[in-house]
Amino acid sequence: MNALLAWFGRSRRRVAAGKLLFAAVLIALVAFEGWALARQPTVPHVLVVISGVFVCLCAVPWSGVSLLARAWPATGVSWAVTLILFAGDHPLKVWGLAEAVALLLLLSGVLQRAPTRVAAVLGPLLGLAAMAAPVRDEDPGRYTTLFAVLTVVVAAYSLLLRAQSEQRRRDLQAVRSAERIELARELHDLVAHHVTGIVVQAGAARFTAVSAEQAAVTFERIEKAGEEALGAMRRLVKVLREGAAETRPVAGLAEVRELTDRFSEVGPPAILYVAPGLAEDLPGELAALAYRVVRECLTNIRKHAADASAVRVGIRTDGQGLEIRVADDGTKPAAHHAAGGGFGLAGLTERVEALGGTLTSGPNPEGGWEVRAVVPCEIQGSARRTDPH
Repeated sequence: MNALLAWFGRSRRRVAAGKLLFAAVLIALVAFEGWALARQPTVPHVLVVISGVFVCLCAVPWSGVSLLARAWPATGVSWAVTLILFAGDHPLKVWGLAEAVALLLLLSGVLQRAPTRVAAVLGPLLGLAAMAAPVRDEDPGRYTTLFAVLTVVVAAYSLLLRAQSEQRRRDLQAVRSAERIELARELHDLVAHHVTGIVVQAGAARFTAVSAEQAAVTFERIEKAGEEALGAMRRLVKVLREGAAETRPVAGLAEVRELTDRFSEVGPPAILYVAPGLAEDLPGELAALAYRVVRECLTNIRKHAADASAVRVGIRTDGQGLEIRVADDGTKPAAHHAAGGGFGLAGLTERVEALGGTLTSGPNPEGGWEVRAVVPCEIQGSARRTDPH
């Protein structure tokens, strides 16, 4: 089922075709019921057919129409027809299968995605409407029991999925919060480093007799350190740090090479390319980001792409800023984003977006899987040279 849904979801045309097919199947089921059970239709049968067609159309996830905008009218029409038939003449025979199935589909969506208060009201109304649909028959028999059981099962399963979704949302929020705290620690490290350097150089210039040329060099160093400190603060100032925490050295591009070397010893060879001069000119917070992106990607490759024969790691600058790219040639890229996973990439996405960048991941046109992070930055010096690769 998941494979079929994934196939339909690959393009807009397939999505539209899937919705039309789904609607056609439900409406065809309503038409078959009407033809098989009421070849000489009466007013009650006509009402049942109209209600069935309307509810089935509401169950289809049409683009631009929200779930609640479909669920409320479907519930109202179904209950209106049910009450009319209860108050008047019942049809001799009516299965109501298609309408009940459509109501159960809407029930599942409401219980999973609707706000809590709305789900608490609309959910029971949909469930009771699904159980009431077969009761319109003069002799509903076992169909009432069948749809009562189905309603309970669908409701329980949908609530379980909602609970899992809420738990995953809380887990993602915890990952993002931890990432913000880590960014705050790096803010402490980087700014303290630069400010300390400024203070030391200014003190040395004050108490030491220096020539005009030496003073110019000192002031240039102070200016550069101040610009780097301000740049780090601009990128990380949104992060709030709660409480005092011990700081530790921030890993950078030198550690990236050690990381890829260790990875190559036990896994597929990792080929690292770093643009010339980038190690000297890259700001510290961006070097730390590059290290974290590469580390998370290599960890995912080891977990999910055991059949990969090579890994390519590239760190360079382009027109958009700093680009960090990690790609493998594994034959099972879908495993990289298996359901329930992705907390590492969620944390990386939070970190990259906090620095004003973007992180994308997906299948590589050449085969395998690729993760690409781009962060705006201004590089001075030799690292601005064009990357020949």
